[in-house]
Amino acid sequence: MGRNLQSGLRLRPVDLAREHGLSTQAVRNYEEVGILPAAARTPHGYRGYTPLHAAALRAFLALVPGHGHATATAIMRAVNEGATEEAFRLVDESHAQLLDDRRTLRAVETALRDLDPAPVRPREAGAGANAPAGGSVAGVGPSPDVWSAKVVRPSPAGGSAQAAGPVGTFIGPLARQLGIRPATLRAWEDAGLVRPRRDPRTGYRVYEEADVRDARLAHQLRRGGHPLEQIAALIAQVRAAGGLEPLAATLAGWHGRLTARGRALLAGAAELEAYLRARG
Repeated sequence: MGRNLQSGLRLRPVDLAREHGLSTQAVRNYEEVGILPAAARTPHGYRGYTPLHAAALRAFLALVPGHGHATATAIMRAVNEGATEEAFRLVDESHAQLLDDRRTLRAVETALRDLDPAPVRPREAGAGANAPAGGSVAGVGPSPDVWSAKVVRPSPAGGSAQAAGPVGTFIGPLARQLGIRPATLRAWEDAGLVRPRRDPRTGYRVYEEADVRDARLAHQLRRGGHPLEQIAALIAQVRAAGGLEPLAATLAGWHGRLTARGRALLAGAAELEAYLRARG
């Protein structure tokens, strides 16, 4: 079959291009980078393509939606160089990545279902806010709540307290609310799970609303046995979506994209198999 495809009908670049709405220059470029096998030349230097080249082009264009342009190119180059095992390895990597993405989506959905929706409870501005490790301030004793209040710092001269600006809480109250040690929050910060800002005057960590959200999500996932590396990836998804509610609203679309990618991988595999058969 491969011999018939290579020695049969002669095709011009425009014949290959027209089928897919491409330019003839694109077809020539694909040949130059190894996506298509080298074409024979006429005595006048014109390229002479065959149905085998048409099959290669169909395979490449079918591979792109599922694998991406770079990986699809690498797959076709490997096939055309006779390195089919390398081509199969690249195909396997794309399927493995899709499986990882599905697992990530499942973990995000589980975390969103299980995460306690109780909001952070606000206090009056300054109430207990300048106790970075959790001590009582101005007669206010320790509380299991996260103190979401305007951060207060002492004045440089030791006078009355001054407001530090945005709403936030310190490491001690947040750790107590979660039932963990402050050292755990510092370890999560090192792993990229939380990103508290530093008060410019005191250097204390200040956890704002998004940081508290990330800490609660990290706490839930750690209790579920998820490794820090996976949690960091999940929290990155939450941040990219702009929060838990926007992320939840995008999950259906996420499912749809993964399904489309899975079907694209199948379609690409079918055309790649047809090309491998054509090569003989």
